[in-house]
Amino acid sequence: MSVEAQKETLGFQAEVNQLLKLMINSLYSNKEIFLRELISNASDACDKLRFEGLADEALLEDDSELNIHITYDKEQRTVTVSDNGIGMSRSEVMDNIGTIAKSGTRQFIDSLTGDQAKDSQLIGQFGVGFYSAFVVADRVTLTSRRAGLGAEHGVRWESTGEEGYVLENVEKASRGTEVVLHLREGEDEFLEPYTLRSVIRKYSDHISLPILMPVEEAPTSGADESEGDDAEKIVATQPQFEAVNSASALWARSKNDISDDEYNEFYKHVAHDFEEPLLHMHNQVEGTQSYTSLLFIPKRAPYDMWDRDSSHGVKLYVKRVFIMEDASQLMPSYLRFVRGVIDSDDLPLNVSREILQHNKQLSSIRSASVKRVLSRLEKLAKNDKEQYAIFWKEFGRALKEGPAEDTANRETIAGLLRFASTHNDSDVEDVSLADYVSRMKDEQKGIYYITADSYAAAKNSPHLEVFRDKGLEVLLLSDRVDEWMISYLTEFDGKSLQSVAKGALDLGDLEDSDEKEKLQKSSDEFKDHLTRMKDVLGDSVKEVRVSHRLKGSPSCLVVEEHDMAANLQKLLKQAGHEVPNVVPILEINPDHALVARSKEETDDERFADWTRILFDQAMLSEGGQLDDPSAFVRRMNAMLLSA
Repeated sequence: MSVEAQKETLGFQAEVNQLLKLMINSLYSNKEIFLRELISNASDACDKLRFEGLADEALLEDDSELNIHITYDKEQRTVTVSDNGIGMSRSEVMDNIGTIAKSGTRQFIDSLTGDQAKDSQLIGQFGVGFYSAFVVADRVTLTSRRAGLGAEHGVRWESTGEEGYVLENVEKASRGTEVVLHLREGEDEFLEPYTLRSVIRKYSDHISLPILMPVEEAPTSGADESEGDDAEKIVATQPQFEAVNSASALWARSKNDISDDEYNEFYKHVAHDFEEPLLHMHNQVEGTQSYTSLLFIPKRAPYDMWDRDSSHGVKLYVKRVFIMEDASQLMPSYLRFVRGVIDSDDLPLNVSREILQHNKQLSSIRSASVKRVLSRLEKLAKNDKEQYAIFWKEFGRALKEGPAEDTANRETIAGLLRFASTHNDSDVEDVSLADYVSRMKDEQKGIYYITADSYAAAKNSPHLEVFRDKGLEVLLLSDRVDEWMISYLTEFDGKSLQSVAKGALDLGDLEDSDEKEKLQKSSDEFKDHLTRMKDVLGDSVKEVRVSHRLKGSPSCLVVEEHDMAANLQKLLKQAGHEVPNVVPILEINPDHALVARSKEETDDERFADWTRILFDQAMLSEGGQLDDPSAFVRRMNAMLLSA
């Protein structure tokens, strides 16, 4: 089919239209970053070619010197960014430019607020930097050819950024991508070489490829011009280029030679973030293994952090050659927010994902890198509580996955966790397990906690009444991940973690002999009453017993020590999982007026109503759902009317 027959006009995906409008509005105050984004894309394209070229040298097409060119034309009012990287085929241009082929796109669009500062950070995280070109250009022309395809497979994409784009096949002799920006009125500053060079050095000096611009020729005298007229004409038709950036891998340089600004700009490049990182870790390891790691922790969680299929943030290099991004073998899932690069001198250049899964050298690098990140977080938590609070707010939930995923570092991770607690009566998670242990009473053997589906439900649970009465601190766990985490985190600093809603509560020496004697006496006095209640409830409960947990509430539900907690059962059911049938135990407060009233009831039907009310109240107090809410309301109304 001819080239002309392949020309077509296509509409943007709906999300692209929205994103373009939001981006132009949100990024206008920082519009120069368009150049950083286009250079970053060009750098990534060269990295991909370098990697694919390891397996197929023909892709290099006798042009192995990878670089990026920035040119400008004052007459045409254009700025051009071109590279000789991997390039794109027609279908790849449609996928990568005409649409946003990412999960979470709708969620991302909905999260934009209209606040320029916040939105620019989100846009950066989403990684659609190509569209930033429309902040300064009213028309963008992209021409590309994928390495390995013939010249006739070139493709041109052009758009004004409004309704859609024109796509056509063109002849393109060289591989790679060229992006031409036709500048809007008022954007003439980007036609000045000084401005372009300044922006490149500010944002992209760390790019390891040379970023080339035309050499600025100094004006010459008339005598010189006449003497070498012919030679100068030749030079004029073949402009000379020079590198504007330092063109060296930042991580390969000495830490002492790198400024904070350089670290920050490199982070923005590698993480596609518009904001500076919270902290960085730069380590060069030599010995049995030689590798360099430059890792960053962002200030804010990426929009897709809870998408389990989203990419991890660490890129793998071997001897400065890019191998792969999304190298999940380099960081466990609970540290998926870490960004950066790891560059090994020992791994083979032809390494594949399959090889990585069983590579001992990489396992060793991963282990050391994880310990380094955790150690840095320990240092932050100890020396800068305010900054650690920022980290915890953004990434705490991810870190809570650690005890299940990383048994080797479980104790370290446990020390980094933060919880809400009855100690400070606040929903802010700022209590560490070490803080809790330091406040434990002398006779106290365990670390007490409760799980619920909200902070309010945890804080107001009847299970806490005896603990408040005795001044015992209880951790309040209300994140969805907490139930899963706590099933793996069974002890800390030699102290077991104990749920206040499980098992027969044994406070040991924290209860005096009078309290134990009173409990036994109440159990004896209520023996027949407990039997009657069990007969009414049948298989709904495993047992009915007198409680020493309760001080102000009439009843509560508990499960056996090794049974699945009620909140975890509910979460698993909501997720569509099969849940084993766990029958609860009903505990009653013998000193409560409602329990005393039910004990006096001689009418069997009314006694059954009282019993079911006590059971349903206990179910509701822990956030459970009643099988028959209308029956509960009917019984309550009947009791209120008879009072």
